[in-house]
Amino acid sequence: MSTARPEQTATAGESTLGTRYAYKASLIGSAHEFELTEQGLSWEARGKSGMWPYADIAAVRLSYRPMSMQSRRFRADIEHKSGQSISVFSTTWQTVALMAPQDRDYRAFIELLHARLKAAGGRVALVGGIGPMTYAGGCLLLALVAIAIAGLLARAVATGEFAGALFLVGFAALFGWQMGGFIRRNKPRLYTFDELPETLLPPAPRNPAK
Repeated sequence: MSTARPEQTATAGESTLGTRYAYKASLIGSAHEFELTEQGLSWEARGKSGMWPYADIAAVRLSYRPMSMQSRRFRADIEHKSGQSISVFSTTWQTVALMAPQDRDYRAFIELLHARLKAAGGRVALVGGIGPMTYAGGCLLLALVAIAIAGLLARAVATGEFAGALFLVGFAALFGWQMGGFIRRNKPRLYTFDELPETLLPPAPRNPAK
C-alpha cells in the first residue's frame, strides 16, 4: 500500500484526489491511511492493515462529531461483513494545539467510496447520524437544560439580577447553537448512493470564478 501522509493530501495531484486519504488520530503514532484501489478499500491503522473488496463492505455510517478544538469535524464508520470496522475523520492532529480540517480531501474520498460501492453492486446499509438511543438521550439532555435555564432566568428577572439574566441568555444561546446543531445534523436516517447527506459532509468546494 502506498503511503499518503496528512501533510501530503492537500497537495496531491487531481489524479489521486479521492483515491487516497490519511489523517492522524493523535500526535503519537503513525497516520491512518486509506486507498481506494481497483480491488477494494486498502487501509492501515493502529498497527493493523487490510484489503476489503467493495462487495464485502456491509455498512457506512456518516456523522457529525465536533470537538472543542475543531467544530467542523465529520466521521465515517465503515463496517466489513465480518463485523470489523474502521473510522475515518475529516480532521488531523498537527500540533498539541492544532487539529486541522481536511475538508476537500475527506469529502472527495467519501464520495468516491460511495461511487465504488454502488458500482460493486453489493448490499450496503447507508446510515446517517448517531444511534437512536444516543440521539434520544441528546434530545432529553437538551430539553432538561432548556427547562433549567428557563427556571433560573425567571428567578433572576424576578429578583432583579439582570446581569445574571444576561449571562444566562448568552449561555443558552451558545449551548443551543452548539448542542442544537449537533442534534439537528445527527438525526438518525437512511440515505442512498445518489443523495449523500450534505449536513454530514464538509461543504463542497466552490468552483473558481471564471
